[in-house]
Amino acid sequence: MNNIERIFNESKDLDGFVKGYLEHVSELLRLMDVQSIASFVEQLEKARRSQNTVFIIGNGGSAATASHMANDFALGSHTEEGKNPYRVLSLTDSIAKMTAISNDHGYDRLFVDQLRVHYRPGDKLVAISASGNSKNVIVAAEWVKKQGGTVIGLLGFDGGKLKDICDVSIHVATPKGEYGPVEDIHMIIDHLVYTWLHYRERKDRA
Repeated sequence: MNNIERIFNESKDLDGFVKGYLEHVSELLRLMDVQSIASFVEQLEKARRSQNTVFIIGNGGSAATASHMANDFALGSHTEEGKNPYRVLSLTDSIAKMTAISNDHGYDRLFVDQLRVHYRPGDKLVAISASGNSKNVIVAAEWVKKQGGTVIGLLGFDGGKLKDICDVSIHVATPKGEYGPVEDIHMIIDHLVYTWLHYRERKDRA
């Protein structure tokens, strides 16, 4: 039984469940490694200074997070014209490419085949996976490492195989199968980092 099922079983009504769920997410946030998030920001800023691209990947809910994160980091930071922007791309956004690769070469190559086209030395990969065991994410992360690149992981559960591949690991430690809180916190990290980049950019312009 994971924590969410336990909270549901112990709740007398919806109000009790809502309170228990929010308290659980709050506790997971309290236990987060702040330095890992700071290291993530450092990698983004390093990529910006060198005009490298940050690619983001994930499946299912993590694919939606990848798309949302790319939009926030690349467009939401509102850099001045003429200044180096954050070059951030989600590899989950083209249905045509994703279905072509999956149909012709297999789902495991969904991300790595796109990286083989677009990756340049110095680029970064953000790999989002609650389980840390998604095959197509692992294949892409291993390929980037072979190119000498940097992999940042947003993970859950026990971190899976991906945790050992990542240079930077932002890990929401939960029982296996507890997707909701992990994906909630991944989105909080997105908005936390975006907000820092946004206000820092404004401060630098002042």
